[in-house]
Amino acid sequence: MGEEMNITEDEAALYDRQIRLWGLDAQRRLRAAKVLLIGLKGLGAEITKNIVLAGIKSITLLDNTQSTEEDSCSQFLISRDDVGKNRAEASLEHTQRLNPMVEVTADTQSVEDKADEFFTKFDVVCATCCKQSSLLRINKICSEHNIKFFGGDVFGFYGFMFSDLGEHEYAEEVPKPKPKEEEGEPAAKKAKKEEIEMVTVKKSVSFSRLQSALDVDWSSQSAQRKLKRTPNTYFIMQVLHDFMNNNNRRPDVKQKENDIKLLIEQKTATLEKLKLSPSLLSDDFASFCFAELSPVCAIVGGVMGQEIIKAVSLKDQPHDNFFFYNGIEGSGLVDKISSS
Repeated sequence: MGEEMNITEDEAALYDRQIRLWGLDAQRRLRAAKVLLIGLKGLGAEITKNIVLAGIKSITLLDNTQSTEEDSCSQFLISRDDVGKNRAEASLEHTQRLNPMVEVTADTQSVEDKADEFFTKFDVVCATCCKQSSLLRINKICSEHNIKFFGGDVFGFYGFMFSDLGEHEYAEEVPKPKPKEEEGEPAAKKAKKEEIEMVTVKKSVSFSRLQSALDVDWSSQSAQRKLKRTPNTYFIMQVLHDFMNNNNRRPDVKQKENDIKLLIEQKTATLEKLKLSPSLLSDDFASFCFAELSPVCAIVGGVMGQEIIKAVSLKDQPHDNFFFYNGIEGSGLVDKISSS
């Protein structure tokens, strides 16, 4: 991470509520953070809004695709007049308006064309709308250079976040009984007077890479015991990434009927590859994987923005290592999945 920055009077006034919430030191760390945000669809817009308003140092918006009519459903940084323009460039002006104190730049290159050294310029890399191969590559680079990595995506009613913070230390406030000052009182009376105070405790957590989270041997006894507790969105995520890899695109609402059939076929192939029964997932999931729904983007983007702030500020326990949202069930679950 970059060195902590001094907070100016103007910044202290702008971030007053945040400083009261998580402290001046945490805000200084945020003001030193350089973030790369990959993918400016609906989820990327939500994450961008949350961390820019929090007061990071800079954000680079990376996206080589053009905005579409569909973006008007979830991408609020792009106006209807910007349809057909590059997503990163079209999002630049509205992002800068959110917080003039944050440095905002747009990059129109493909993430797949970027050299490894490009990613080492940042303190945090957040990748959305990426193929699984790109997520694995970027996560490996970040892990080797002690860069905090986040990956996520939204497909219709389903969304997920993955985080890899390496060896991460953080401070957490925990309740602790205050020392008793009164003497000579009955025990029952003392218990009623006992007060709780919050004390700051330093803790640490060790994260796993995405590759480890995907390499679970689900045929092993230990994995089988965990299978019933594993959110089904984890396996839906695997199916969707295999679909993107095999078809070189996301499920398309304009060819929904055909893509539902392809998704069901892909489900069987993916689950068999994972040594699992195709009956683990109902075929119904395939009807709910299209487009980006604004409420789902808001939920997953809110969690990812929160986790980036926690990771940079070194404040509070981070999610380790997945967050899954299932809009059909209305459930959001945190789960640690790793082969190690």
